[in-house]
Order: sequence, then C-alpha cells, then structure tokens
Amino acid sequence: MTDHPEREQDPATTYYRHPTGGWGSLKSVFRHLLRDGPSLGALSTLRRQNKPGGHMCTSCAWAKPPNPHLAEFCENGAKATMWDLTPKRCGPDFFAAHSVTRLRDWSDHDLEAQGRLTHPMRYDVETDRYVETTWPEAFARIGARLRDLDAKAVAFYASGRASLETSFLYGLFARLYGHNNLPDSSNMCHETTSVALKKAIVSPVGTCVLEDFGSCDLMLFFGQNTGSNSPRFLHPIQAAVKRGCRIVTFNPVRERGLIEFANPQSPVQMLVGQATEISHPYLQLRPGGDIAAIAGICKHLFQMDGTTPVIDREFIAKHGHGFDAFEQYIHALTWPEIEAACGLSPEELRHIARIYARSKRCIAVYGMGLTQHVHGSDSIGMLVNLLLMRGNLGRLGAGICPVRGHSNVQGQRTVGISEKPELVPLDRLAQLFDFEPPRDKGMNTIEVIEALLNHRLQGFVSLGGNFARAIPDQTRTDPLWKRLRLNVQIATRLNHSHLLVGDGAWLLPCLVRAERDIQEGGAQSVSVGDSLSHIHGSRGRRPPASQSLLSEPAIVARIAQATLPENPAVDWSGWVADYSRIRGLIEAVYPDQFADFNKRLFNAGGFYRGNPVRDRLWLTESGKAEFTAPKGISSLGGQHDLTLITLRSNDQFNTTIYGNRDRLRGLEGNRNIVLISPADIARLKLAEGREVGLESLYQDGFARQLNGLTVVPYDLPSGCIAAYYPEANALISACSHDLDSGTPAYKGVPVRIIAQSL
Repeated sequence: MTDHPEREQDPATTYYRHPTGGWGSLKSVFRHLLRDGPSLGALSTLRRQNKPGGHMCTSCAWAKPPNPHLAEFCENGAKATMWDLTPKRCGPDFFAAHSVTRLRDWSDHDLEAQGRLTHPMRYDVETDRYVETTWPEAFARIGARLRDLDAKAVAFYASGRASLETSFLYGLFARLYGHNNLPDSSNMCHETTSVALKKAIVSPVGTCVLEDFGSCDLMLFFGQNTGSNSPRFLHPIQAAVKRGCRIVTFNPVRERGLIEFANPQSPVQMLVGQATEISHPYLQLRPGGDIAAIAGICKHLFQMDGTTPVIDREFIAKHGHGFDAFEQYIHALTWPEIEAACGLSPEELRHIARIYARSKRCIAVYGMGLTQHVHGSDSIGMLVNLLLMRGNLGRLGAGICPVRGHSNVQGQRTVGISEKPELVPLDRLAQLFDFEPPRDKGMNTIEVIEALLNHRLQGFVSLGGNFARAIPDQTRTDPLWKRLRLNVQIATRLNHSHLLVGDGAWLLPCLVRAERDIQEGGAQSVSVGDSLSHIHGSRGRRPPASQSLLSEPAIVARIAQATLPENPAVDWSGWVADYSRIRGLIEAVYPDQFADFNKRLFNAGGFYRGNPVRDRLWLTESGKAEFTAPKGISSLGGQHDLTLITLRSNDQFNTTIYGNRDRLRGLEGNRNIVLISPADIARLKLAEGREVGLESLYQDGFARQLNGLTVVPYDLPSGCIAAYYPEANALISACSHDLDSGTPAYKGVPVRIIAQSL
C-alpha cells in the first residue's frame, strides 16, 4: 500500500526554512549570550544542567535521562538559565527613578530585561513607587494584614517553578491559615488532563516513562509544539524515527519541531546538514477538531474490524467499561459532520486508521492544543478511547503522554498544591500538625478571577509567575487589582503583575534554582517533578544575585510565622534550616509515592512515583478503564467563521519574553501581529501588512477588543487565525473554559476582524 499524499507547506507564506535544532539553535543561544552577557558561571551551570547532582532547568518539565547527553539543555533552557543568571540588577535605584504608573506602559520583555530584583520592596501609594524595606518589616506587616483579612477571601497562587519543598510548605501554610484557595499554573494549562484522565483511568497524569519511547512503533501527536516548548524531547523522538517508529501529527499550525530536526550534538548532521524528517504525515486540522478527527479514526477502525480484526476485543472485555455505548456513539456519527468539524477528509483519516491498525505499540502525546478548549476534557477522553481500542495502555511502548509546561507544574500538585480537598490527605496533615484542615473546596484560577470581578477577593499571595498577565479577561481585571488590601509577589524579576497594585503591595525577591541556598544547616538542595512522574534533586552553586535575597522556602516560612499562632507541631525555622526535614514530611504525608525520599533524591534519571495503570490496575468505580462519549463533535463552545488560537514564540517561555524573534516560524521583530491564511486574507478583503483589530464574539454582555495587529499571511486552515499569548488574552472571556476542569479556552476564541480604530 502506498502512503496517502501529504499536504505540503504553502510556499507563499512565511515559514522557517531550516530544521529545528541545527546551526539555527546554536546561533540563537550565542546571540543571547552576547546580548545578555552572563558570567562564566552561567556556562558552568549549563554544563551541569539536568544532570544527576546538578541544576534542574527552570524552563520545561521534560524528563531528565539517567545517561545524559554532553549538553542536556535545549535552546530555551539555555535562555532560561542565562535569564536567571544575568549580571543586570533591578534594585531600589531603578524603582526610585520610575513610577509604577509609567512602568505599566513598558512591554513584558522590557520589564524583565531590567534584571534580577535585589531587595524587598513595598508599594508607596503617595509617591506611586516601590520603596526599599527590610525583611522583618515586610514579614511583620504582611502577617498582620493576613490576620486581619478573611482567610476564605485570600488566594495563594503558585507558578510551576517552585520546588517540591517550597510547594509543600506553601500548601501547609494555606491550610493552617484556613483555606484551600491554591490556584496554580496547572489550572491554566493541564488541569484538563488531571480531570479527564482521572475520569477515564483514575490516574491524573500520563502513563509513559522514557523507556516507552525506545519501544513504541507509532506516536500520535496532538496540539504539542515540541520544538519550542520541550526541545529535549526531540532526542528520543529522533531516535525513535531512526529505528522505524512512525510519527503522525495533528495541529492547525505547522510547527518545525515536528517536521524535521538536526541534532546540534551530532557532528554528522551539523556538518552534512542532513536533518531527520519527523512527522509523516502532518495533518493541519481545524481548531477544536481533535474530537472529530479521533472519532473519524475510530469509525474507520470499526469498519476495518468487520473484515480483519484490528480492535483488541479481548483486552476490552477484560479491562474496558462502556465500550458498547461508545461504539454506538461512533456509528451514529456521519462523515459530513466529522469532516466539517475537523477539516480533514475521510480518506486522510482512513490513512491514519490504517497506520494505527498496523502498529504494535502506540503512544499518544498531546499538549495545550488539546487541553485549552471548552470541551478539552472530551478530547482527552476520546484519545484514551482510541488507545483502549487496541490495548495501548498498561504495556511497554504504549500509553498516553501529556507534555507539561513549567518545570515543576506537575510535581507541585503531588505535594498539596490543589484547591480540591479530596486530592490532599488532610487527615494525615491533621495528625502530623495538630490542626483541623479546612474541608471546603478552594478557588481555582477561574474562581479567583470571578472573585476579583465580584469584589470578593481581599488578598493575593503569588509564589512566582505573572498571574495578572497570564489570565483571560485582562481588560476587566487589570483595574481591580489595586482594590486588594494585600498583594504579595514573590519573584525574581519585575513583571506586569507587580504593577497592578494598591496599598498593601509587597515585592519579595528570591533566589533562583541555580544559586547557592545556604541555611543554618548548610548548603541546601531542592527537588522537582517532571512530565513523566519522576522526581529529581537540584543543587544550585552560583552566588546569589544579591545578599538581600532569601530562598522561597524561607520566605514562605517567615510569612507563615508572622501570620499564624504558635503550634508546637509546626517547626518553620527548623524546616528551613534543613530542607531534608521538609522532604521527610512529604514522605510522611505521601509514603507510597515518596518512600526513602532523601536517599533517592539524586538518583540518576530521578525516581519514579509509580502509576497503577502501568500494571493495568484500574482504580475506577467499575474496576476497569472507562470508555467515554464527548458532549459534541467539536472541542469549541460553538462554530464561528474565525477561531483565534494563542501562540507562544520561540523566544518565549510562558509569559517570559526573551526577545522579539519567533525563529521557528520565520517571524521576527513584532509580536503585535495576527496570522491569517492567504485564502482567508483574500476572502476577508484584507492585505498583507494591513493593521487591523480583533473583537471576540462571546455572548456575555462584555466587549473585548484588541487593536494594532499587523496582518501576516501564514499557512493555517481556513477559519483559523493566530496571535501571541499573553498579548491576546484580553480577548478571552473568563467564562470560556473547559466545562469539566475550568482550564481557560486559549485555543478556541471566537473572533471577527474589525477595521483599525483611529
């Protein structure tokens, strides 16, 4: 059988004409080295990065192999480390020279480019400036204000950067204070995963480990931009392709990382210039079309199974529940509605079904292109259905693999950062720390936004991140932050969240992971969890950017001490003096997952927390894996003429903007752009270079508009347009989110193009 012909890159549009990695990646790293001028210490840190006993990258959460490469860091990991270890400083003199009001007009990049924060600061309303303070004053006044507020009206946000040790203390502090309001960055990206996988297989995380990628013969990718968001993943992908594994990708955008890759550590590929082709085929489906595309593959499998068995009915009989209802759902779908929803033809989907039917071991990989939709949970449920049809869960070389973003975003959820009390062993906390934890559900990210909009939020403590910039509905929320009676930002660099403040705002600078953390008990190490559920130790060796910096565990502990009544069972000072004691507490609360935590801290490749699904143990109510049917054929909340998806650039990680180049898309110099297919440009009577605005089309009574966007022709499906995150977040309604998890629908925004306002 010959392969189905593939759609090729539209040559009339902008795109990157080289492979991912290669000389382009090296040039990008050296460009940032020359621009930012980091010390030789930064280069030494990169040499040890993601290696046993070394420093774990603060960028993505991809796994760290037990036998690392010579350079176990990627282009964006290098940028993150250089960004952390910059010689630039943002201290009291800077704040004395710039009012907060004026700084709000600065770009995200320009704010962070001022360098590392050096001293604790408080916001002075009269002068509209941050002014230097002392740590004792900051802790005393923050603690007093927290005692004065209603605990249920205060939120403790955590970005995905904080270590397991910090995260455990933070979650404990919140519950001792009296709430479960622990929104985190997972609420904005992969909470959909936690909910959907828990419903289908009870495990809230992926089932794969690195070993699986050496045994699979097929990988299906959905909505994951490997080249920019997890480039080290390209090493096992390339190795898999070279031994004959097939890669099939579904994504509205042609991302170079899943098209071809030249390994910068391969002398042959660098000298000869011959890249490895990755995806074959690469299918550009419509935004929100994943449910329909997967349903089409399933429909073909049922049709094929009528003549040649391709469905593992023995596995399904033993391990599946709800299969008959799922089969009826698939049979009831028509090809016209499938094609209309995903934009792929029945022939294209038949081709993929045949590839899948011939495979022996398949891994399904996905990212936020699947999770950030109104019906994102249903998309993940459909992906689980597809794997179950051929027994691709619970065996070597098969499984489901959500690729998480920030370095510890999955890990921190495992030690208590959750607004859902049922996910935390509260009885153990009560016994160990002699208190009664709150049992009511806390606020997630969307509920914090709602509390802010409804004037119910009184206080906000942020453990890293740029919450105000990352959330939807910025036009509505930005003016309301100054109403809070307390706003505490624990940070390493200045960002927009630090500028939307009023009386009671504090800026507390902390160490980065690569810096030495010396406490009373000596030099300390921390730990993080990766996307494949392995725990890794991390040890920083660089001198701190300022002698005034404190570690994140120390800051959390000292705020807690200033806030809470004394409790003989709670030894904040002793825990901060020796982080191994915090790891002992984590082991005591989570003994099944963190046994011998301190002994295994620096295991090569980390240690595995385990997953019963790998042994085909289904802890569902039925005792089997659950087949599920989606609520509709599309992940979107409705069908519209134009659907906006938000993108991150190659010079960006989450809300951190390293520069204005998007090398892997062939774009440079301007983030205020909107990408539109040439066919849609012609249909809408637009022109390349024209300045336009976008208006979102939610039916919630609020107008949302973004102006000053330049039209750029780009290879996208009809009806799909794209703009950068977080700039485009102002167009997104907080009411538009996954119905099951509350994850904002950043990848499915109904919009129309409007003439540029003058």
